[in-house]
Amino acid sequence: MCDFIFDLPLFVTGPALIVLLWLYAWGGLLLARRLLHPRLTIHSEDSHFIGTMVHTVAVFYGLTVALITVAVWETYSDVSHLVSNEATAIASLWRDLGGYPEPVRGQTRGELRGYTEYVIHEAWPLQRKGQVPGGGVGRMDRFQAALFSFEPATEAQKILHAETLSAYNQLINMRRLRLDAVGTALPGVLWAVVLAGALICLAASFCFRVEDVRLHTILVALLALFVGLVIFVIVALDHPFRGDLGIGPEPYRLVYEQLMK
Repeated sequence: MCDFIFDLPLFVTGPALIVLLWLYAWGGLLLARRLLHPRLTIHSEDSHFIGTMVHTVAVFYGLTVALITVAVWETYSDVSHLVSNEATAIASLWRDLGGYPEPVRGQTRGELRGYTEYVIHEAWPLQRKGQVPGGGVGRMDRFQAALFSFEPATEAQKILHAETLSAYNQLINMRRLRLDAVGTALPGVLWAVVLAGALICLAASFCFRVEDVRLHTILVALLALFVGLVIFVIVALDHPFRGDLGIGPEPYRLVYEQLMK
């Protein structure tokens, strides 16, 4: 599927999808009634067979799209939880660092503050474009060097240092998972199934012989509208960081403003 579609505003993507399906439905129905129906001998009793076939196509397509939609939503929800967990790990690490003596406390907190600012102002715009940011590696390396340079002298400092290292490891894991999720999307073969299935499902509805062309057009248009809305939901949620529904850096901004600023 064309990559730029995921960056368009939803008020453009939704109507565009529906209009395209309406044009296909209207044009296909017009051609079918003018060119196909006169060449075929369709009796009233054939409607039962046609109805069964159309129903079968609609059921299989509906099940396929439903499973894809659920998978897309679960992926979107999982990525949202990853973002919240990374922000939580930053907050926990910041509070743990408050128990360190100077100059380690000031140095590590400064690096962590800089990393949080980088995620909000530099990494996130790249993620919204589908690009994996790489500037956080150096910041994490500097933070790690400053943290590992501390030698705990008391039992309390050893316990605090162990907890801090645990929070740091959790932050690294969440960060890695977030970066991996930047490229998360449905593979092209599934998009081919969704789009080709929509066209086949609509084309199957052209085979009914309905005396009133207005009634036939209205029913096909309603079917196209419903199919378009389902595809629109998949488009809106397919890339977790992109588009109007893209996950934002609000959890990081909240941690920064409440703890670091």
